[in-house]
Amino acid sequence: MRTSLPRSLVLGGAIATSLCVGYALGAQPHMDEAIAILQSARAELGKAEPNKGGHREKAMGLIDQAITEVRAGIAFGASH
Repeated sequence: MRTSLPRSLVLGGAIATSLCVGYALGAQPHMDEAIAILQSARAELGKAEPNKGGHREKAMGLIDQAITEVRAGIAFGASH
C-alpha cells in the first residue's frame, strides 16, 4: 500500500498535535505521584509522637511548602 506524502504529513501532524494537547492539558503523572508521596509522608509524620524538639513540625511545614511548589509547577506546566 502506497501513501501519498501530503497524507503522511497530515497524519503525522495530527499525531504530534494530539500528543502536545494531552501534555498541555496537564498529563503530569510524575508530578501527581510526587504530591501523593509527599502527602503520605506528611500523614506518617502526623502519626509520629510530637516530642522531636520541633523537628517533626518543621518537617511537616516543609512538606506543605513542597506540595505547594509541586502544585505551582503543575499549574505552570499546564499554562505553557
